[in-house]
Amino acid sequence: MNSRVTLGLAVVLLVGAIIAGYWGLTLSRQPTPEPVAVATASAPDPAAPAAAPVEDPTRHPVVVLVNNVPPFTPLTAADVTLEKLKTVPAGSLTSLDQAIGRTPWRALSAGTWLNDESFEAGSKLARMIRPGERALALAVDEVTGAGGQLTPGDYVDVLLYLHMDPLNPQPSAQLVVPALRVLGVGEQTGLTNDGQPSSPALSNEEKLKQDQLRATARTVVLAVPEELVSRLMLATQTGTLRLAVRSADEKRLARYWAGDNDSAATLANANRELLQFSQLAMSAPPKPAAVSNGAAPRKQSVEVIRGNQLAGESEQPQQNH
Repeated sequence: MNSRVTLGLAVVLLVGAIIAGYWGLTLSRQPTPEPVAVATASAPDPAAPAAAPVEDPTRHPVVVLVNNVPPFTPLTAADVTLEKLKTVPAGSLTSLDQAIGRTPWRALSAGTWLNDESFEAGSKLARMIRPGERALALAVDEVTGAGGQLTPGDYVDVLLYLHMDPLNPQPSAQLVVPALRVLGVGEQTGLTNDGQPSSPALSNEEKLKQDQLRATARTVVLAVPEELVSRLMLATQTGTLRLAVRSADEKRLARYWAGDNDSAATLANANRELLQFSQLAMSAPPKPAAVSNGAAPRKQSVEVIRGNQLAGESEQPQQNH
């Protein structure tokens, strides 16, 4: 009996030893968790200098208006600011000191970058032409104004139809002035000589309204070479004018901005193409042929009867009184 109890206890102890060994082996294989380092945020030192912002070397300062400025009002520090742009407009001011205290001669809108021309006199129309050019307005309708499709920057030929009258026995249609630049159609105008829009930026609704007004405009403003102004003015009072639009593929506007000036050649070509109107060609009218006051008076013969004889006598020419 005792041997059986002893044998049972030995089996129990053996099983317990096996279980304990297995448990110990399993625990020894699990990795030991590493201690987590808790970072403690240190309070910033008020005495330490703040880090300077890193500037982009590809951007450059440009003076820009913050507020709308009326004409003849000196600029203050509250009206201008510096903006960093990658592309700097030619001639723009780069320091606030260059703008503060200066007085513009015309109204300037917020968001406009400033240059020296911002402080020069002249309306937007006067700043759309160059020396040697004149801005001249013509009255047009839907037919004479190319069906309302003209846009600032287009180039047009001015055609003239001469009606038949006592001074013009044969009607004619001819080219009076070729290749004139359109400055404005109605209230819509193009760019000024500094490449900026002559009118402030418009919203989509305002642009749509302006396009509708342009289609029904009754005036067109053209840039006319100085030597051709009198010709065009005379043509407006002589016959019926039409505006013929030239192709954009001629690149005339690009050549204009590049500084080309072909007004002399334009004048010579226009003079050769004029047909009958000598005043428009700026040449002296042909001298009229000499016309005598009347034909030489003829001597008239008068028969004189003396009895039965006939005699012929010459009668002196009668003077017209």
